[in-house]
Amino acid sequence: MAKFELKLPKMGESVAEATITSWLKEVGDTIEMDDPVLEIATDKVDSEVPSEVDGVLVERFFNVDDIVQVGQVLAIIETEGEDINANENLNGEESVEVLDDNEKAAVAELEEAVTLAKETVTPAVVSSSDRFYSPLVKNIAKAEGISQAELDGITGTGKDARVTKNDILDYIKNKGAGQQTSTIKSEPSAATTKQVEQPKAEEPKAKQQVAISSGEDEIIHMSRMGKLIAHHMVESIKTSAHVQSFIEADVTNVWNWRKKVKDGFMKREGENLTFTPIFMEAIAKALRDFPMMNISYQDDKIIKKKNINLGMAAALPDGNLIVPVIKNADQLNLVGMTKQVNDLANRARIGKLKPDDTQGGTYTVTNVGTFGSIMGTPIINQPQVGILALGAIRKVPAVIETPEGDFIGIRYKMYLSHSYDHRVVNGALGGMFVKAVTDYLEAWDVNREI
Repeated sequence: MAKFELKLPKMGESVAEATITSWLKEVGDTIEMDDPVLEIATDKVDSEVPSEVDGVLVERFFNVDDIVQVGQVLAIIETEGEDINANENLNGEESVEVLDDNEKAAVAELEEAVTLAKETVTPAVVSSSDRFYSPLVKNIAKAEGISQAELDGITGTGKDARVTKNDILDYIKNKGAGQQTSTIKSEPSAATTKQVEQPKAEEPKAKQQVAISSGEDEIIHMSRMGKLIAHHMVESIKTSAHVQSFIEADVTNVWNWRKKVKDGFMKREGENLTFTPIFMEAIAKALRDFPMMNISYQDDKIIKKKNINLGMAAALPDGNLIVPVIKNADQLNLVGMTKQVNDLANRARIGKLKPDDTQGGTYTVTNVGTFGSIMGTPIINQPQVGILALGAIRKVPAVIETPEGDFIGIRYKMYLSHSYDHRVVNGALGGMFVKAVTDYLEAWDVNREI
């Protein structure tokens, strides 16, 4: 029998860790290749970790809600045949009789790495107060010299009041700040005393108001994704100077053209032609015309993006939103755009998006019209600098200008709401960009072939 180490795989650019949300296999279960073993969650998407081999699950190193780094060993799977992990088994025994000196040195390095990995993934322990701590939290506490009594006193924000990584890092940060404050207080200067005491007098005003619930109120705990979304929204408002521009677009040509071709498109391509890929095509063209909307801003530097990757806000069954990304959207024709939009939307609804599907966006679009809203003021998806909200398409009376004169007619219209970061995007650019999107939609060719 051989042992195989199931590790947390690389999950896309900038993703370094994940939280275990559930184990799908128990110790002793038989596993086939590609069977999902556990479910994980990043700050972008939930996904499964499949087995790379056939075998039996013999050991698990982490519990639900533990945070795991990319490359760490999650579990051991016992397989038939030779050991899959080169020249070493679970106990670190080596086949030294067939190795030369260089190979022995390499194996020794591997053995040391395995030992270090085992120390890293030592199962979490329980404190004297019967409180659960993940291995990551315990390791941070050990490295920072935090005693068990201090650890037990930290207020946890995780499931069942568990202490998360952010909780202990905040404690360490505040602890350092407290020490610094104590040093300041030890100086008897009257001016210094005033500086220290002044914030104390204002502190009650800064405290968040406490919500008081009665016995008849229902208390609903936010989901992990809900808490992440709430955090991202608040951070975006703190980061960017949000400003909006609004414009009304006459999409009668788009409406009539889609109505004419959608049945034939379904028969030929096997795809439902919605308005979304049409809007995405117009937005990609406008981003190509105004590349300074396709940027990000960081550390007083503007990063001008080479690729146009459109984020598409999609609703999940639980009411939360996720933003899968259409890569190189300006290089897709309408058929390719439709297939991309439908594929990402369908996989988002059933929870089958991969981490890479939500990475690398350079501009985001959200369709608030899906819920009946005629316009909205969306919050920027950091570190991007703009987001466009598409309102509901409405049939309205409008003045139509013709060479023969003006008359009243029935038109299909919608509002486009453009939120942008006023630190780097001025009103002229923000307004011209959304006007360009409108122009592309209003100039839609009703005789266009696909």
